[in-house]
Order: sequence, then structure tokens, then C-alpha cells
Amino acid sequence: MHLDVLDLRQFYYRTQLGRAAQKAVRDRLLALWPEAKGQTVAGFGFAVPLLRPYLAEARRVIGLMPAPQGVMHWPAGMKNVSVLCEETLWPLETGVVDRLVALHGLDTSENPTALLDEAARVLGPGGRAIFIVPNRSGLWARRDRTPFGFGRPYSLGQLEAQVKRAGLVPERHAAALFRPPREGKFWQRTGDMVEGMGQRLSSSGGGGVIMLEVSKQVPARPRPGLAERVRRPLRVLEGVPEPQAAGRVRDRSG
Repeated sequence: MHLDVLDLRQFYYRTQLGRAAQKAVRDRLLALWPEAKGQTVAGFGFAVPLLRPYLAEARRVIGLMPAPQGVMHWPAGMKNVSVLCEETLWPLETGVVDRLVALHGLDTSENPTALLDEAARVLGPGGRAIFIVPNRSGLWARRDRTPFGFGRPYSLGQLEAQVKRAGLVPERHAAALFRPPREGKFWQRTGDMVEGMGQRLSSSGGGGVIMLEVSKQVPARPRPGLAERVRRPLRVLEGVPEPQAAGRVRDRSG
């Protein structure tokens, strides 16, 4: 079940907890992908809060928002790059995306298998994607006052198994949202410190979200008939007599 775009916008842009969550996840994303110069970057679900750092240097940035969620203009004060789309039918050509970020997309999808197939379709050879999902053992998945309390939480093993079935290759994983999902003044003051401690102590176990980076690997096509030709010996010299060792020729002119 997708959340409403107005509720997501309210959380990420109008609440202190949402802005803190946005910063924590975006900082971790930037640690994995510090730049995307000259690349096409797409976000699916409600990933646009994480994409702003790539606007300046990327060749193109696209915000894909599923129809059950709804769409909003983004980025504010600039030319709109967000588009409403079907959950498993994106208005992108095959192989056009270099970097894909999915937030509140896979975990809320009614058909995650088809969604991953679509993600694999739009990624170019060697393209990368990061799927961000609630950690089933984390605190944020248990609190329905945040968007991470809806949808389907995952363990790292479950997420890796699902992306592998789509033909995507897990590369590395990370975690974010180690701070508790609380809005009190104490957590406002100490949230960054708790987040930093969590990053140093754990890569996936205690965070509120799991971030799995995957790649699209396209095997080289075998040349038709190559294996058969290699198995056959060359026939070019058939019929040519084998050369004989030449002895020294005596000079009979004298």
C-alpha cells in the first residue's frame, strides 16, 4: 500500500523528525555515491528528497512517483522533473538509467517482483540501484507515525534474495536511521550523535532502514558457432606433403 504524496511531503519537509530522517538517509547515500557527474539519475517512490545533491552535475534527474501515491512538483522553485507513472511501467527507455534510488517504493509495492524487473529493465549495463527499505528488526518499522511503519519491512537476507531473483547482483549494503523515531528536544539535540555512533558500530543490524546497492551485469553474447569452430582442427594444409629435412647440398661445379 503506497502512502499519499501529501503525507510524505508533510513528513519530510514539515516535521523535525522527517527532516532529520531525510538528512540521515541522504548523508548515507552520498557516502555510497558521492557524485553522479554526467549520469542519468532516477528515483522511484518518494526518493526525491535524496536526489537534490545530484541536480547540479547529473546529466538528468528524474523523479518517478507511482500513481497510487500521487505526484508533486519537484524540486521547488525549479523546473519540474517529477512524473506520475504506473508502478511497474515506467516512461523510460530500456537501459537509459545509470543510477536508481528507490525509497518508499519496493516495500509498499503490491507487486515487488514486477517492480524489480522494471528497475532492471531501465538500468543500463553496469548501472547501479540502491533500494532503501524498513529494517524489520529496527525501531522505525514498529512506529506507524512515520512512513517507515507502513508497507513490508525486510531483513537483509530477504532483500538480497528478492533482488537476485530479478537478475540484479547485490554489491554492498549500509544502514541509516539509528536514532530513535522520537521528536522530543532531547533527541533533537542528540540525534546526530546517536546516528554517528550507529554508523560506526553497525552496517545493517540496528538501523531503521537497510540500503542495498545492486548492479546490473549483462553477460557477453557468445559468437554463433565459435565453440564448434574451435573444436575442429584447421584443414587449410590438408593435401600438402609434409616437409622433409634438407641436407647439405654438395657443390658439383668443381
